[in-house]
Amino acid sequence: MSYRKPLPKIEPLNQPFWEHARRGMLAVQVCSSCQDIHFPPSPVCPHCLSSEQSWRIASGRGTLMSWADFHRAYWDGFKEELPYRVCLVRLEEGPLLVSNLLPSDREPRLDAPVEVVFESATEEIVIPKFKLA
Repeated sequence: MSYRKPLPKIEPLNQPFWEHARRGMLAVQVCSSCQDIHFPPSPVCPHCLSSEQSWRIASGRGTLMSWADFHRAYWDGFKEELPYRVCLVRLEEGPLLVSNLLPSDREPRLDAPVEVVFESATEEIVIPKFKLA
């Protein structure tokens, strides 16, 4: 069965993120000049505008800042998962990341600890999602 949900467009700027995810690692961009850690990736640092950027492996741990349950499938690939949960996570390293929060027998709560898990979408694309820790 093929993956029916939207897939990310991999471009030179975000390619390192997806390469790390394929290997089961969450990565964030870091400025080589001022050490600002940021996501999503940018051609220049949002803090000092330096173009010297590199990638750092993140812990994969964070805090649940917000979430929403989607009860409508905007893409057919989501129909079987309704309702599904979209979340906003603040990584331990600082950046915010929008992802999915996996189902749990516990209800989410503000500031709950979460950790990354990886879901294979295709042979080339592995998507980071989060679960309650």
